[in-house]
Amino acid sequence: MAGPSKPASQSFFENVFDVVRLIPHGRVSSYGAIAEYLGSRGSARMVGWAMNASHTQVTNIPAHRVVNRNGLLSGKHHFGNPVIMQQLLENEGLKIIEDQIIGFEKVFWNPVKELQM
Repeated sequence: MAGPSKPASQSFFENVFDVVRLIPHGRVSSYGAIAEYLGSRGSARMVGWAMNASHTQVTNIPAHRVVNRNGLLSGKHHFGNPVIMQQLLENEGLKIIEDQIIGFEKVFWNPVKELQM
């Protein structure tokens, strides 16, 4: 599968949104993996800011599928209610205990490996 096109005129946030839309149902990625895929290794925090901004977008962006590098629901407070992120992931079949995705390695989706640039 080809990755999203990244024209120079497209903003970093829009590029993040394009990648996040590709995360399959029942899988998760991390802020750092998305930043690395976009050629901005070390910009995980900026991916987090994009996820915070995703809630204001017209089209759906499955921000609940982006977690920290250890599989923790570190962005859960940005969903209006701290349990919504967990509920969305559980609705996709993931198991979460104390904000930690159980079997994180098995559901981790790495765009660097999954998408051809």
